Amino acid sequence: ISGCHVCVDSCPVDCLATDTVRRKAYMKYDECWYCLACEVDCPTNAITVKIPFLLR
Repeated sequence: ISGCHVCVDSCPVDCLATDTVRRKAYMKYDECWYCLACEVDCPTNAITVKIPFLLR
């Protein structure tokens, strides 16, 4: 895990943030639009966004 945080920068609603202690990104799911920008922009394919069934 590189911890590059491209996903944090690519999120249009800023629902991703960085845990400074663990040096990993975390998502605030209740704010996510499920636009998949973080998944598409991730250079290492470290993110897989699962869209909730009722939002499909």
